[in-house]
Amino acid sequence: MQLFYNSEINETTKNFTFDKTESRHIVRVLRKKEGDTIFITNGLGFLFNSEIVIANDKRCLVKINSFETHNKPWNYYLHIAIAPTKLNDRFEWFLEKATEIGIDEITPIICEHSERKVLKLDRMEKIIHSAAKQSLKFTFPKINKPIAFSQFIKTPIDGQLFIAHCEETDKKTLKSQLKPSTNTTILIGPEGDFSTMEIRQSLEHKFIPVSLGESRLRTETAGIVATHSVAFINE
Repeated sequence: MQLFYNSEINETTKNFTFDKTESRHIVRVLRKKEGDTIFITNGLGFLFNSEIVIANDKRCLVKINSFETHNKPWNYYLHIAIAPTKLNDRFEWFLEKATEIGIDEITPIICEHSERKVLKLDRMEKIIHSAAKQSLKFTFPKINKPIAFSQFIKTPIDGQLFIAHCEETDKKTLKSQLKPSTNTTILIGPEGDFSTMEIRQSLEHKFIPVSLGESRLRTETAGIVATHSVAFINE
């Protein structure tokens, strides 16, 4: 299945015109023509079955024939709050792979040791949307605007709360602490790790310190390990 995305389509949509970029991809690259079927999602759990009415590489028009709703294939809500990496491509890799595995919400957190404090949110969303389409996800993850760690930690959050840090303290493994079918939030720090103050603040707000294994992991790798650990425990 070739999946397309547009946030503007909903249950009442009868016809839809793709923008120039998508139209060119459909007509010139995929060589679709009038009468061919196009599958579209709005990232909110809907799959729309449409038919090409006008195969124009500048404005490809489709009519919506039917739609169906799809529940997420997992029964928990996973929120990863992670410090952006110094190199953009490493953070983009995390976004792509976490989306493929299964994640619900991502919040970039700016920490005391963060080397990158500015992100291009539009590009981040494009990375997520592309990965979601490739992995045939009909509910797309939400990515929030970057927020200071000190602000994020004060936000009321339900479910399991964990912080993965590298300090030599009493920690248990994440996999031993995870409960299946439970909403989960995990904090992942920057290359220089969370500061002592940030770790103390997290503990004051009921976050449980955990280890992701014996190896010292890069930020983006830690994010993937955490995401997969939650998916694995829920299989």
